[in-house]
Amino acid sequence: MTASSQRLPDLQVDPSPPRSSIVLVVLDGLGGLPHAETGRTELETAQTPHLDALAARASLGMLEMVAPGVTPGSGPGHLALFGYDPLTTVIGRGLLSALGVGIDLRPGDVAARLNFATFDAEGRVTDRRAGRPSDAEAHRVIDRVMAGLKPPAGVEVSLHAEKEHRVVLRVRGEQLAAALTDTDPLVTGVPDLPCEALDAASARTAEIVGDTLAQVRTLLADEPALNGFLARGFAAYEPIPTQHERFGLRGLAFAKYPMYRGVAKLVGMQVPAVPGSAEETITLLEQHWGEHDLYFVHFKDTDTCGHDGDFAGKVAAISEIDALMPRITALNPDVLIVTGDHSTPAIYGEHSWHHVPVLLASRWARPSATSFGESTCRGGDLGTLRACDLMGLALAHAGRLVKYGA
Repeated sequence: MTASSQRLPDLQVDPSPPRSSIVLVVLDGLGGLPHAETGRTELETAQTPHLDALAARASLGMLEMVAPGVTPGSGPGHLALFGYDPLTTVIGRGLLSALGVGIDLRPGDVAARLNFATFDAEGRVTDRRAGRPSDAEAHRVIDRVMAGLKPPAGVEVSLHAEKEHRVVLRVRGEQLAAALTDTDPLVTGVPDLPCEALDAASARTAEIVGDTLAQVRTLLADEPALNGFLARGFAAYEPIPTQHERFGLRGLAFAKYPMYRGVAKLVGMQVPAVPGSAEETITLLEQHWGEHDLYFVHFKDTDTCGHDGDFAGKVAAISEIDALMPRITALNPDVLIVTGDHSTPAIYGEHSWHHVPVLLASRWARPSATSFGESTCRGGDLGTLRACDLMGLALAHAGRLVKYGA
């Protein structure tokens, strides 16, 4: 992990701002591409009367999550939404997952995100997600691995279930570093890749990880599906400046999946509880309303359907969130933002580099359309802006910035 503590020079945060509330609603992977038959994206296809009504009193725009042509992971995408430049605050997904599941991390610990995967007899990857096992099945196999795993002397290696096929690896010991290559080939029908060190300081860690993954393959040789791991997102833990230190914000995060709770914790947000559904997410928001300044509300199903190539499923997921929006607007937040952390078009099946639609509703907004979609957002007041600049707009609309210069 590399981090920059430099404060953005154009954000003059009021040291004693008025009490105001900012709600950031993230529909993971929201951005889409037009359907061949209709010419409309998933967002433009979904029944979204409440988001459309919100758009009619909001400033609209498109977010560039990292840089032109760069496809963001969920970690960089969320860091950008939280006001951190993902080009200078570079954090591996493994660290975010580790924080999300509540793993105790100390400076120097190395974490990685693992996928349970299925390998054939020749060592080729046949399923990168091992059929998306249940949480109970994942726990069973992890317990089996931990009972037989033998790390080197002086090194602690632990595996922790995250969700379904996702697992977190933590390595603790002396003289560890995390400049390592991923082992996930990103396609099936080929062997996994070796874990290689990108610098001399990471050579010992690469050897430990390689040996761990090899042991797992031996221990799970008789498992029909969950018989190995693919590793990615290596990171060594070190703290970064919090949102309170940078922006004077006290935040709460409501997210079902651990990785998103992890990135929220990294920037100093609290996680009061873990919701089990979209409706429970809103219920928690209502229960904790008025306690903090910033409320991060995350929904995952839009991204999952995009990865599955399920256009209709993603449309349905967006419509489900739309039906919950009146409960958020009833709280009367000073600033309400709805956007995504990246695009996951169903016809593409993966994260993409395309811009992400965003709406920002406040009493100071400049409305330009009566619907929320990629086409209307492209012509909105916000234009196309870097996602890490969105927090500055949120602070301004909340009355939390002072005039810059004389």
